[in-house]
Amino acid sequence: MSRLPSPPGLTAAQLRRAPKVELHRHLDGSLRAQTVIDLARDARYAKLPESEAAALARWFARASDRQSLPLYLEGFQHTIAVLQTEDALERAGFEALEDFARDGGVYAELRFAPHFHTSGGLDQRAVMRAVIRGCEDAAREYGVGWGLIVCALRNEPPDRSFEQAELALEFREQGCVGFDLAGEEDGFPAADHARAFELARKSNFSVTIHAGESFGPQSIWQALHHCGAHRIGHGVRLVEDMTPAGDCGPLARYVLDKRVPLELCLSSNVQTGAVANLGAHPFPLLLRRGFRVTLSSDNTLMSATDASAEYALAQREFGCTLDDLERLAINAMKSAFAPWEQRVRHIYERIKPGYAALRDELGLPPRAPYGSRT
Repeated sequence: MSRLPSPPGLTAAQLRRAPKVELHRHLDGSLRAQTVIDLARDARYAKLPESEAAALARWFARASDRQSLPLYLEGFQHTIAVLQTEDALERAGFEALEDFARDGGVYAELRFAPHFHTSGGLDQRAVMRAVIRGCEDAAREYGVGWGLIVCALRNEPPDRSFEQAELALEFREQGCVGFDLAGEEDGFPAADHARAFELARKSNFSVTIHAGESFGPQSIWQALHHCGAHRIGHGVRLVEDMTPAGDCGPLARYVLDKRVPLELCLSSNVQTGAVANLGAHPFPLLLRRGFRVTLSSDNTLMSATDASAEYALAQREFGCTLDDLERLAINAMKSAFAPWEQRVRHIYERIKPGYAALRDELGLPPRAPYGSRT
């Protein structure tokens, strides 16, 4: 993990206690470095580039910070290789939620591609059941809410994505809350996978799609209008349909008016080259303009980050106030694929009281009404 800075007015400990909601966190990119080493030993996997946890964590961080999505994804060959047994997958699910709960987490959606974890002989149903067991155990121990999202891959055949949609639907009553399309956008349009998303929509299922990360607004348009996405993963290049002052073109206006949530990830958006640098990130413009902005870590191992570190970046680099951080958490909880009753309960029993307690500690007045910015 990166060392958490202490933004002005809020200590690192206070920031870590701030209630958080993550909608965009990849299971296979968020292992602990020591867990990767342990699982590699158990699997007799000898290809790790480092044998000590701190050095391996630094290696993943360096390998991911090359301003290219394909290069960013290269490190996943190691984490996927060690996640090929039920015990390993169960441990990964448990530890992901344990880490998030200790980081002030209220609710998280973990996404992954189950078919990546079948080379050791498991079938995809066994993969799903193992991760679900780990998540259920962590939820019981830490009181954290969770859901799983099944990922299909843009570069794979449409028949495979249809199978992944069927798998997600099969587990909708066991904790799977959504269906996603991930991977390199350039040359792999979402529209090719429209049949899988038609199945999800006609089954009244929730959809999020990686779009507007390595390709422009056209990718977001396809995700919305060919595939019926309810949320957009990343979406930073929506800004190409806006003026620097925040005036919206037709697509940006649609996203704003329809309150389409944007799953922004500050650190990884720089590391994948979605934005040139943190100062060029459209996060402050989108937040100020009133878009339904959410903030997530994406991959805690690959990006050397966690939810608190991302919140700290938002505060330190973009001047986000405690009110802004609360708005990010509430935006995300409103946009989660959890049942409505659960979303309301988390907002009123966990998120708002948690931020109210922080305001009392800091001697701040109560939060102003949210108005039209949620």
